[in-house]
Amino acid sequence: MLLFLCIGIGTNAQYTSDSTDVFFRHLTLNEVIVTGLTGNTKLKHAVAPVSILTNKDLHAISSTNIIDAIAKQPGVSQLTTGSGISKPIIRGLGYNRILVLNDGIRQEGQQWGDEHGIEIDPQSINSVEILKGPASLMYGSDAMAGVLIFHRAPFLPQGEMKANISSEYQTNNGLFDYSVNFEGNKSGVVWDVRYSDKRAHAYKNKYDGYVPNSQFAERAASALLGLNKHWGHSHLTLGYYHLTPSIIEGERDPETGELESEVDNIKTYHHGMPYQQVYHYKTVWDNSINLHSGQLKVLLGYQQNRRQEFEESPDEYGLYFQLHTVNYDFRYLTSGFSGWKFAIGANGMYQRSLNKGDEYLIPAYRLFDIGTYATVSKTWDKWTLNGGLRYDRRNLHSEELIDEGVLRFHDFTRNFDGVTGSIGAVFNATERMNIRMNLSRGFRTPNMSELGSNGVHEGTIRYEIGNQELKAEYSLQADLGLDISSNYFSAQLAVFANKIDNFIYAHRINEVMEDGYLTYRFDAGDARLMGFEAGLDIHPIHRWHFENTFSYVNAVQLHQPRKSKYLPFTPAPRWTSELKYEITHHGKVFNNTFVSLGIEHNLKQDHYYMEGNTETMTPAYTLLNASAGTDLYFKGKKRAEVYLIGNNLTDKAYQNHLSRLKYTDINSKTGRQGIYNMGRNILLKVIIPLQLSGEK
Repeated sequence: MLLFLCIGIGTNAQYTSDSTDVFFRHLTLNEVIVTGLTGNTKLKHAVAPVSILTNKDLHAISSTNIIDAIAKQPGVSQLTTGSGISKPIIRGLGYNRILVLNDGIRQEGQQWGDEHGIEIDPQSINSVEILKGPASLMYGSDAMAGVLIFHRAPFLPQGEMKANISSEYQTNNGLFDYSVNFEGNKSGVVWDVRYSDKRAHAYKNKYDGYVPNSQFAERAASALLGLNKHWGHSHLTLGYYHLTPSIIEGERDPETGELESEVDNIKTYHHGMPYQQVYHYKTVWDNSINLHSGQLKVLLGYQQNRRQEFEESPDEYGLYFQLHTVNYDFRYLTSGFSGWKFAIGANGMYQRSLNKGDEYLIPAYRLFDIGTYATVSKTWDKWTLNGGLRYDRRNLHSEELIDEGVLRFHDFTRNFDGVTGSIGAVFNATERMNIRMNLSRGFRTPNMSELGSNGVHEGTIRYEIGNQELKAEYSLQADLGLDISSNYFSAQLAVFANKIDNFIYAHRINEVMEDGYLTYRFDAGDARLMGFEAGLDIHPIHRWHFENTFSYVNAVQLHQPRKSKYLPFTPAPRWTSELKYEITHHGKVFNNTFVSLGIEHNLKQDHYYMEGNTETMTPAYTLLNASAGTDLYFKGKKRAEVYLIGNNLTDKAYQNHLSRLKYTDINSKTGRQGIYNMGRNILLKVIIPLQLSGEK
């Protein structure tokens, strides 16, 4: 269930697992407390749009990865490569224009690549904030489209220890996963240890049957140890993530039109050829010190991302990127000046990227950036004002590479400076109606792929050439939001307009760099994105909810002919509708029991990037979904959560406009191009909490 809210840029919301129910059932949305740059604030005093998914929401969703789990929220979509790899899209923008925060630091996993997903264990996530629009004020470069903030579960009360065991099975691709964790709080010493494992064989649909090489495996482990004391806290987190996705090539037999497969058992859980090995290691040290006049926060992190691609031999990689990232964040917050709240801070990162394979796409490079910012907010009567300024400096250095006597990559250095900021206001017209306005400036430097590429990018099936002269992107976005609640309905509307200068894109050039591949070069122009998200929950009868959301974005390049007018990978307009009946909330055995029936309707997308046959029109389609869930109690204690979820119950054959498999080979028998999305899928999920001890 969706909380379609408005929260200040850079916030970390604090809420209970019942916050969704608080909004829709008890209509006390304005009492929810969020923690922003300038301290705790009631939601009705905050600005800028965000969606929130609680722990209960995530449990009741069928997904194959964490981005898949959030991609049904208004304004959010996913760019997919089969069922194993998903990249987030917010309001029509993705890649390095979205910043992902996990364990308090920005996730750095070479997110410039089409086939590069997000290396995060879904089982470790308790709740998600989705900030929409430029958030450069808090995070600097790359937070132009928005920010995904993934939260761990709150710490247990003093004296408690608990374990959780969860597992699920999905019928379409045989996905099976399990996760176990043990957490506790003894005398202020807190810990949380988790291990997760997931495996899936090839998925299927009505037109393609089982899709060869769509299987994947995922394994993750994490450990947190820390102190929670009167003076503040200090937490150390270690993380490990390993993904093995096979690479879908989509080649077909020219006679039969069937997808070609190199394995006898199409439902194998073992990787095929080609495939990737992706490793992500992370260490985060998070500290907060309570001072007389405010709060000092210090956060340091180290990440290492290894991405290997095996094409010809299962034991010899071709591409091998290794990325080292050091993150730092220093922040001071105070609210001791007649109701004025202030925050100042500095954050940034150092990166070192290495090429360790014998194939090359981008040069090895070094990056260092730093940003400083200041924010202020004030609330009086029915008004709240919030604003701030930030300055960023980024240095990027590419290293020369001579391959077999040929100069492959040039040695060059680029420096980028950016000034960003935001100003917003909230008018609490009544206790049940809030009007929000926000104006923000975003900033993004070109990544090394855009500046220095020179090679075949297997993920896009093309030869890519970088452009060292690219400038930084700047955006100016205006947001206007309205939320209303009553005893019988709640409604939300968020409208936005976004103008981007120096928008970077890849376009086809008439030059053959390598046989069998089209050649693309990165260039820049100006872009404009406009759209809205709307939500309506009608609940005229106790226990019944009729929820609807609609998302729309129109994304164009300015001063371009029709063929290159629309930005690539723009999601189709989408309407979701769900009828939900809450059977019971206070049963002795069954609690929080519900059943629901819903549809997801994606409209035709005929605003697409035609140049070079990069994209094609995508017809409309409708999916029928259903779900049921309950908490099981015995002797007054919750013993399990059980969910049964069905997606695409009519087994509709469809292609999402943001599926990269849409552009693989044409079926010679049917004339259909590409591979279709997953067919009917039924999921069974069980979560078992084990209370080990607690204070009497």
